[in-house]
Amino acid sequence: MADPPRRAPLPPTVRALAAVSFLTDAASEMLHPLMPVFLATVLGASPAFVGTIEGAAESTAALLKVASGWWSDRVGRAKPLVVLGYGLATLARPLVALTTSASQVLALRLVDRTGKGIRGAPRDALLAASVDARDRGRAFGFHRAADHAGAVVGPLVAFALLQWAGMPLRSVIAWSAVPGVLALVVLVIAVREPRDGRAAMISSRRSATAARDTVASRAPEHGSSMTAAPLPRRFWAVLATIVLFTLGNSSDAFLLLRAQQLGVPVAQVPLLWAAFHVVKSALATPFGALSDRVGRRTLLLAGWAWYACIYAGFAFATTAWQAWALFLLYGVHFALVEGAERALVAELVPAARRGIAFGWFNAAIGVAALPASLLLGAVWTAHGATSAFLTGAGIAAAACALGAILLPVTGHDLSAKHRT
Repeated sequence: MADPPRRAPLPPTVRALAAVSFLTDAASEMLHPLMPVFLATVLGASPAFVGTIEGAAESTAALLKVASGWWSDRVGRAKPLVVLGYGLATLARPLVALTTSASQVLALRLVDRTGKGIRGAPRDALLAASVDARDRGRAFGFHRAADHAGAVVGPLVAFALLQWAGMPLRSVIAWSAVPGVLALVVLVIAVREPRDGRAAMISSRRSATAARDTVASRAPEHGSSMTAAPLPRRFWAVLATIVLFTLGNSSDAFLLLRAQQLGVPVAQVPLLWAAFHVVKSALATPFGALSDRVGRRTLLLAGWAWYACIYAGFAFATTAWQAWALFLLYGVHFALVEGAERALVAELVPAARRGIAFGWFNAAIGVAALPASLLLGAVWTAHGATSAFLTGAGIAAAACALGAILLPVTGHDLSAKHRT
C-alpha cells in the first residue's frame, strides 16, 4: 500500500498564532493556580468573593465575544481586535502584583477577561481564513495544542520561582508580564492577515448585502430592518447541540475535588493538572488532523461519547490510581472535539460571517458553563459525587444522541469519506 502524501506545513500565521497562545496561556497559568491563595492569604478575601471575581470575569468575556466577532465581520479585519484583546490582558495581569484590595483584583480581572472576550472570535476567524479548508482541523488542533502546552509550562514556571528561587507571590505574579509581552511582540510582527481571506470576507459580505437588498426591494411591505444576512439554521442546530453538551460539562475544579476525595494527595494535584494538559497538548494536533480525514461530525460524536464514559468512570472510581488514569483519559476528550468543533463552525457559515459565528460559539459555551457547574454542585451536595458525575454523563450521552440527528454532514465530511 502506498504511503499517504506528505502534508504541507501549516502557514506561518497559524504557527504564529499558536506561539501567541502558548506564551499567553503560560502567563495566564502562572497566575491562575495562585490567584485564590493570593486573594485569601495576602488580601484577606472571602471564598464567596473569590467566586464572585471568577464568575464576573468569565461572564464578561462570554458576552464580549459576540460583539467582537460581529465587529470584525463588519470592518473586514480581525488582527486589530486580536492585538487589542491580547494587549489588554498583557497589561492587566502583572498589575495584580500591585493591588492592595480584592476589589482592585476584581477590576483587573475584568480588564483581563475583557481582553479575552475581544480577541477570541476574531482570532478564530483569522486562523480559519489563513489555512486551506482541507487542513482546518489540523490547524485548529495545532493551535489548541500550543495553548495546552502553555498551560503545562505556566504552573511549572510559577512552582520553580516559588520553590527554588524563593520569590514571594507578588513577584511571581509580576514575572508573568514576560511571556505576555513576548506574545504581543510575536502577534504584532509575525501574524499577517491574509489578503485573500480578507478579500473573500469583504466579497462575501457585499454579496450578502446585495442579496438582502434585492429581497428587500422585492418585498418592501415587510419593512425589513436586517443589517446582515442571518446565520444558517444548521449553524444554530449545531450550536444548540453543543450547548446541551456543555450543560453536562461542569468546571474541572470538580474533577480535582473528586481526585482528592479518591486519595490523590494535595501536593500531587499540580502534577496531575500538568499531566492532564500534556495529554491535551500531545493529541490535539493529530486528532484535529484526523477530523480533516474522517469528518468533523464523527470526531464530535466520538468525543462526546468518550466524555460520558469518563464521567461515569469518575462516578464509580474508588482509588487514587483510577483518578490519575481517568484524568489522563479525560484529556483525550478535548483532543477529539476542540479542533473539530472550530473547523465545523468555520464551514457552516460564509467567510464574512465567521467572526460573529465564532462569537456566538464561544459565548454560548461560556454562558452554559455556569449553570453546568451550578447543577453538578447542587446534585453533589444533595446526593453525593456518584449522582453528580452520572448526571454529567447522562447529559453528554443525550447530546451525543441529539448530535447524531442534528449535526450536519458537510461538504468537507463527504469529501473526507471519499478520501478514506
